[in-house]
Amino acid sequence: MLTIFIATFAIFLLVIFGMSLGVLIKRKTLQGSCGGISALGMEKVCDCPEPCDARKKRMARAAQRQNRIL
Repeated sequence: MLTIFIATFAIFLLVIFGMSLGVLIKRKTLQGSCGGISALGMEKVCDCPEPCDARKKRMARAAQRQNRIL
């Protein structure tokens, strides 16, 4: 009985490790399959009229990456 538990635990650890490697290699944020906030009709999480400077920098980097891909 203990060997089954250890084998199952080891398999789960391998799967979790593999998934984390995939996220680290792709450098992509985790996202749900249902669309998240945009599925609710919201464009952004905060209610700020204008994003902060750090957010603007992240958005500019994302736009540059998107342009390089296309």
